[in-house]
Amino acid sequence: MRRTEILLLVCWLVAATTSFAATVTYDHRALVVDGKRRVLISGSIHYPRSTPDMWPDLIQKSKDGGLDVIETYVFWNLHEPVRNQYNFEGRNDLVKFVKLVAEAGLYVHLRIGPYACAEWNYGGFPLWLHFIPGIKLRTDNEPFKAEMQRFTAKIVEMMKQENLYASQGGPIILSQIENEYGNIDSAYGAAAKPYINWAAGMAVSLDTGVPWVMCQQSDAPDPIINTCNGFYCDQFTPNSNKKPKIWTENWTGWFLSFGGAVPYRPVEDIAFAVARFYQRGGTFQNYYMYHGGTNFGRTSGGPFIATSYDYDAPIDEYGHLRQPKWGHLRDVHKAIKLCEEALIATDPTISSLGPNLEAAVYKTGSGQCAAFLANVDTKSDATVNFNGKSYNLPAWSVSILPDCKNVVLNTAKINSMTVIPSYMHESLNTNADSNEAIGSSWSWINEPVGISKADAFNQLGLLEQINTTADKSDYLWYSLSTNIKGDEPFLQDGSQTVLHVESLGHALHAFINGKLAGSGTGNSGNAKVKVDIPITVVPGKNTIDLLSLTVGLQNYGAFFDLWGAGVTGPVKLNGLKNGSSIDLTSQQWTYQVGLQGEDLGLPSGSSSQWVSSTLPKNQPLIWYKTNFDAPAGNDPIALDFSGMGKGQAWVNGQSIGRYWPAYVSSNGGCTDSCNYRGPFSSSKCLKNCGKPSQQLYHVPRSWLQPSGNILVLFEENGGDPTQLAFATRQMGSLCSHVSESHPLPVDMWGLDSKAGRSLSPTLSLGCPSPNQVISSIKFASFGTPRGTCGSFSHGRCSSARALFIVQKACVGLTSCSIGVSTGTFGDPCKGVMKSLAVEVSCT
Repeated sequence: MRRTEILLLVCWLVAATTSFAATVTYDHRALVVDGKRRVLISGSIHYPRSTPDMWPDLIQKSKDGGLDVIETYVFWNLHEPVRNQYNFEGRNDLVKFVKLVAEAGLYVHLRIGPYACAEWNYGGFPLWLHFIPGIKLRTDNEPFKAEMQRFTAKIVEMMKQENLYASQGGPIILSQIENEYGNIDSAYGAAAKPYINWAAGMAVSLDTGVPWVMCQQSDAPDPIINTCNGFYCDQFTPNSNKKPKIWTENWTGWFLSFGGAVPYRPVEDIAFAVARFYQRGGTFQNYYMYHGGTNFGRTSGGPFIATSYDYDAPIDEYGHLRQPKWGHLRDVHKAIKLCEEALIATDPTISSLGPNLEAAVYKTGSGQCAAFLANVDTKSDATVNFNGKSYNLPAWSVSILPDCKNVVLNTAKINSMTVIPSYMHESLNTNADSNEAIGSSWSWINEPVGISKADAFNQLGLLEQINTTADKSDYLWYSLSTNIKGDEPFLQDGSQTVLHVESLGHALHAFINGKLAGSGTGNSGNAKVKVDIPITVVPGKNTIDLLSLTVGLQNYGAFFDLWGAGVTGPVKLNGLKNGSSIDLTSQQWTYQVGLQGEDLGLPSGSSSQWVSSTLPKNQPLIWYKTNFDAPAGNDPIALDFSGMGKGQAWVNGQSIGRYWPAYVSSNGGCTDSCNYRGPFSSSKCLKNCGKPSQQLYHVPRSWLQPSGNILVLFEENGGDPTQLAFATRQMGSLCSHVSESHPLPVDMWGLDSKAGRSLSPTLSLGCPSPNQVISSIKFASFGTPRGTCGSFSHGRCSSARALFIVQKACVGLTSCSIGVSTGTFGDPCKGVMKSLAVEVSCT
């Protein structure tokens, strides 16, 4: 190799290893990276909620969306499932994830916690903490502090060994200790403050060279930065004028609970919240989530948190862009970055332009000016005068003016296209050329009712479930044999009686003499179960088997680690008419932790006990297995669990999580469309009412082979596995709707002044895949079109040329742009504000 080539290579290597800052500090305006204040946009991606093969694409899409930083929690119970035994492999490979973020040129905010909340099982704590003598979690308790410090120090040391802190030339510019403790610290009384002071001191002593934050902790001691979480944080003020205004969680939607409808948050509202935050002095905000992903295995908490953690995020559960959310927020980020030099130079000057109308102006010493004009009214649009010019401000919107004169973006006016996904269903038939009935390849094994394992044990009275199982399984059997005399008073009506059971939750199946008698289920608002089940007993020996099950452990709240689960009693047999009863609570019960099938390794599918005779359907406690080929192509894959009840599923031995399509959401509370104007709450915008909370379950492509894959199910309630089908996620329709009043696309900022002429707003469309082209125009109207993507209709006026013009401009191309003006389409109705609505297909 020639000397010049060697020199170039050395220079490239030096540049590659020193691309991140050597110093990160802060002042009252911003994080200061290498001596320069920065306006930063961040997004949360939790590494174990996706797969390593997905990470590079998720990170690149985040960068393309305008992010500077990726934020993630560190999940203690994943990394140390057994005390002093660690796991950093596969989806748990934190170092690999951080390095991939660095390779993309982005920074990292590492939220070590190590309490996470995050709708994650037990809040991210390993359950073995619960059994350390004398321990009390999240308070001034020496055993807990010792364990918390040990794990936090281990993570910090891992990052240091790989030179991943910015102080070492790495990407990590921020870390978090504890998490939302200020929401519940009053419950811990006088011990709360010493604990927070200790946690802060402990974190700083680890000498990472980057700032630490505590979210929702108004009394965070210096030098810890206290930060805000919520749907809006524009009114947040740090506890010191030496600290910057940081928003660690801007909730892009909300989590899904089994039994609940699907929450979503309109992008106009998120954009409004973001612009308001930067308008009022913020310089770092993070989307929670930017990609939500999937709660694989038994990682979901709650209880009752669903397997999907999509969170209505800009990148959906499967890794596709959610449009227009991703695109509109990208435009917001670009607009804010156009203001960066002014934003970091000074504090804003805020003035009123009228009721619910506000202007914020930033000016540099050299005269650069940026302004934000806000209308926080929830109903009425307004026209304001600012710097001698007139501006229209829709209700609940912010206009961004990078030069204090011209609007580059209004948060309520979306230039980005909308994409409606579709799902192509395909059966699990293992051989597409076969005429065999679907499901003929299924085999099965019955899970025994009651006690079937040698490690069962006896105990007087009823045991709390989490203390008994240590969360090694969702399942705990409570079994009792009792002799009932024929002349018992409560049997005077014959053999009919009522089984009364009370449980801390989360669900329960009751078997009498080996037969399912009834079930009970809690919900996300109240996990407790209370059932009165009519049963038939016989004189003499009767067996009562109660299968109690958890659906993710509690992850939030004061003393959440002590909430408990399982049958607590009383358990009684009540007479139907005369009020007599037998209390079984204090008798000697036999206990079995987990299922026989779990001990036999049935989730891997490798047992020799599988039965291939006539397939039993709609029966409880059955393991099912089948082989299948992976669907063709590269589209993300889900399994449609229609026809099944509740259980768990494994693909090639890896758990895709709990499924529960039988838990249907209530019929009330959903709307066809959600008005983004006005304060958002987690229950404001709901869809999917009266349907299964979750029907589709993500199966990562990287878990599959082209053929010979094994699917195993454990069905608790009863279902028909032959109804299972693949659903591959594809693009259905692609739309855009732009009015004459829209600003130019952000990328065209300044072009009209340079060209010396006024440019019109532009509608742009582009197929999501580079090998696709726009094949047909489903709808095109210039005038007063109505409706939304998938249901557009012509208004009272429409240009007769619109369809032809759009076809000519777009069909056969991967992308197209069309000026939204009467110069392009003519004027079908003079004196009326017009818009262009287009819906296309890509193939």
